Amino acid sequence: MTFTALHRAVGADPEPLSDTLLNRAVALGVPESSDLDWKSELPPAKGMAQTDFPKDVAAMANSGGGVIVFGVRESQKAAVDRVDVGDFDETYERSLRSVAITAISPPVFGLNVHRLGAEGERAVIVEVPASVDGPHLIYRNEYFGAPVRNDADTVWMKERQIEAMYRARFDERRHANEALDTLFADAAGGRDSERRAWLVAVAHPRVPALRMRITRDEARQVLSKTEGLALVYAGRGGIHPLESVDRLNPRPGLRRWVAVNTATEDSSVWKESWISIHHDGSVTLAAAVGGHRARNGEWLEGRQVRSVAVECAIADLMALLRTTAEATGNDEYDVRVGIEWRGDLPLTILSTDNLGYDYDGVSTPLHRYTPVETTVNASESSVDFYWHVHDLAEDCLNQGGVSNVQMIHPPTRDDQTSSQA
Repeated sequence: MTFTALHRAVGADPEPLSDTLLNRAVALGVPESSDLDWKSELPPAKGMAQTDFPKDVAAMANSGGGVIVFGVRESQKAAVDRVDVGDFDETYERSLRSVAITAISPPVFGLNVHRLGAEGERAVIVEVPASVDGPHLIYRNEYFGAPVRNDADTVWMKERQIEAMYRARFDERRHANEALDTLFADAAGGRDSERRAWLVAVAHPRVPALRMRITRDEARQVLSKTEGLALVYAGRGGIHPLESVDRLNPRPGLRRWVAVNTATEDSSVWKESWISIHHDGSVTLAAAVGGHRARNGEWLEGRQVRSVAVECAIADLMALLRTTAEATGNDEYDVRVGIEWRGDLPLTILSTDNLGYDYDGVSTPLHRYTPVETTVNASESSVDFYWHVHDLAEDCLNQGGVSNVQMIHPPTRDDQTSSQA
């Protein structure tokens, strides 16, 4: 559920943004604030980067996030009545997001754009997320500045404010790394990585959304939705960790729900997996990827990892990240994927030939697998996110000397409707 400055101003509980909510705010004459800005008109699509829109978005991002409402006339900074903003299509919405990325440095990702009302009272609400990348700067020719909200006004930061915000950015980055370190160590703990290789993958929201604890039913729904989405990213043909955990009965853990391993029989223990969904939106996955059963009925060594097993694990993690972000109201995530192996012989990632048999003719023996890190926006378009799944898998495989991703095939970015994600 969504909770914004509009909800707070009218005393509403978390709920989707709606015409009713906006009408209540106007009827109450809600004043502008540091996280609420009334606008009567949308910026023109042509030359939008030269309008005040980038400055308004940057100011909100520099101030902890907020909402910009187009379609409300104000007087003395307070809402007076509704104004129709005219036609608003997907092309214009993409322009808003594009300007927030290209006309602001560093870019502001994760804008949520809501279209409200029927003809005569059409309105657009732009949610600007809180950011840990401030200060966000606006450039005008050879000059630049950092806008910030000062109650209902937008002003330019002074030098000391900019300095303080850069210091805060570096502190946040250190804290984010510490959060990933903790998650990764927790997920990797207790695994028999001296006997077989384990893929450990974790993701942590850069700015965790404040919300109630996830219920068991919500966790169950997330896991159910994740299963379908993971099969969109990487279909059958490899071992999906999600299929080896109890998705219907997640167990409580420390501020999390844990989908425990169900591969306990002697015939299936080689597929052991563990998954967790944390109340702050973090997710973790640990899966045994070494020593799998080969196509010919024999067994791989514990140091040998099939490339398709890595792809399936990454597809499961990214699907889990996206569905959890939707359920918890998060957007940007820091992600880390590693393979834990403590055996004496080097780790080897096996590619697969056209007949499905493993071979390691081009693999690079690894005495240490360096964790791969990236940042993704869980609320971006389906196709763009799908490509992030592909690129992360490619990075993980390339390190082991494997060139091609075999199971994850996103559509072209121009074909937004071809993905089911």
